[in-house]
Amino acid sequence: MAAGRTNWRNMILVISMAILIGVELFGVALASGWALAGMFELGHIVAYVLMTLFSGFAAYGMVVFMRRVVKIERLHPPH
Repeated sequence: MAAGRTNWRNMILVISMAILIGVELFGVALASGWALAGMFELGHIVAYVLMTLFSGFAAYGMVVFMRRVVKIERLHPPH
C-alpha cells in the first residue's frame, strides 16, 4: 500500500465493532430504563428519563471505546 492510504480491512473491522457494541450498549440502556420504571411502577415519564440517562452513559461508553479502538487499530499504514 502507498503511504497515506486507508487500510480498508481495519476500517471495516472498526466500523463493524462500533455497530455491534453500539447496538448492545444502547439496547441495554433502553431496556434497563424501561424495566426499572416498570418494576417500580414509576410511570412513563420516569421511564423515558431513565432511558435517556442510561443512553447518555452508553454514548459516553461508545465515545471512550471508539477513541481507544482508533488509537490502537492501524487505519493508515506506517510511513
